Amino acid sequence: MSDAALDVVEFLLTTSVYSDDRTLDENDLPPSYRRVFWSSGGTGDEGSDDDRARSGDGRAGISRPLSATNALTRRATGVERPWDAVSELMFTERDEFSGTITLAQREMAERWFAERVGEDRLRENPTLAKRFADDDEFEFDVTHEEARDRNRPIQADRVWIDGLLEEYFDDEEDEEMLDLVDVRAPEEVDITLDDLVLTEGQEAEIDKIAKAIEHRDYLANIGLREIGKLLFVGPPGTGKTSTAQALARDMDLPFVEVKLSMITSQYLGETAKNVDKTFEVAKRLSPCILFIDEFDFVAKTRRSDEHAALKRAVNTLLKSIDNISLIEDDVLLIGATNHPDQLDNAAWRRFDEIINFPKPDYGMRADILRVITRTMDIEEFDPQLIAEITEGLTGSDLRMVLREAVLEALTEDRTTLTQEDLLDAVEEFEERDSLKNMDMIEGDHDALVAGGDIGKASDGGHDHSHDDHDHSHDDHDHSHDDHDHSHDH
Repeated sequence: MSDAALDVVEFLLTTSVYSDDRTLDENDLPPSYRRVFWSSGGTGDEGSDDDRARSGDGRAGISRPLSATNALTRRATGVERPWDAVSELMFTERDEFSGTITLAQREMAERWFAERVGEDRLRENPTLAKRFADDDEFEFDVTHEEARDRNRPIQADRVWIDGLLEEYFDDEEDEEMLDLVDVRAPEEVDITLDDLVLTEGQEAEIDKIAKAIEHRDYLANIGLREIGKLLFVGPPGTGKTSTAQALARDMDLPFVEVKLSMITSQYLGETAKNVDKTFEVAKRLSPCILFIDEFDFVAKTRRSDEHAALKRAVNTLLKSIDNISLIEDDVLLIGATNHPDQLDNAAWRRFDEIINFPKPDYGMRADILRVITRTMDIEEFDPQLIAEITEGLTGSDLRMVLREAVLEALTEDRTTLTQEDLLDAVEEFEERDSLKNMDMIEGDHDALVAGGDIGKASDGGHDHSHDDHDHSHDDHDHSHDDHDHSHDH
């Protein structure tokens, strides 16, 4: 029997068991199944046709019973012709009028499925894990709790996020506020922590944050609430945005990015209100990561003679940061800046951890090159040699070098690169005027590469009580840092 039949039968069994067992909830359905059955409760969206499962009370969610039409099954499983895949099985039948596929004999279907799947597959489906764990006829070493822990939570799904935003931004004025934020579901982030080159110190800090998120109740019980506000500091292209996004992906958290420069938008009179609303959105999407880029804009605005509305908005922003908490609100706040020298004490003291993102040193550049090229075919590749001649380049720069080498090879109809291609690409990159302005943070050059002391690069009102953090967060870069070209200006 084909894999297509197995996929379709799993979907049919899941919809049947979920419909009957009222103790199950949305987090018991695999994400691909939730997506096709989720209803926003509204009208006019792409899922409003006859194929969409609708919530009977008009609210967002998944309502029972679940109906497995041919079209829904195709969308959930990826099997192009679902009925054809299972039509010869004795326990399946199809309603020709509605196109609904059902199990005529569910017990037979369960035995058929159990004979063909392993425990790893069951761990990806909490609904069926519970069904088979509850029946002594089947001998799977899988628990319902284990499968739920491995299943991405509904709060990380795009459909859940869109439903909440649609509910919250219920008029045209509110929709304008969406210009200030970019909300991504974890499934939409294409980078993971495995794609990053991290130091032991940075890995330790990430592990601490992960543990804090996991043990929020314990931290609240012992009264430790001043945790979960991080400031990423470093030149453009060093991975600040990418690291925050990777955390969201790996921790299954929605990623809410505040475009702080948009604070000067045409809706100036509403700016302070919009800042408030941004933080309210983060709280409603919780648990989530709230990423505030260009944080130096705060200090610049506070010192300037700009419009009074801007200053009110910045003060609102600082108060909102004070009033949000990882422990109480399930929001991990991450700020990022290319210009720590422009931050004042009011900005520094909002964060309980300062993490430095300097330009990579020789060893990190070699590691970044290995990560970038792991899917490439390169003859006589020597990452150490390339690392030696690329001092001062960031992860984004190194990726641009590799991109140039690949494109040059393609012009010669080659998909296999040579070491010479890379050397030529480095030479071309070095000719660009952009390298003249690489050191965007004023100060000692040693502070701008891995192992440097960020305290040398900036005092800028920095509360030196934070300086002892910096040595343990000194270096970072990774292979997918093109994100930072669009965020870290």
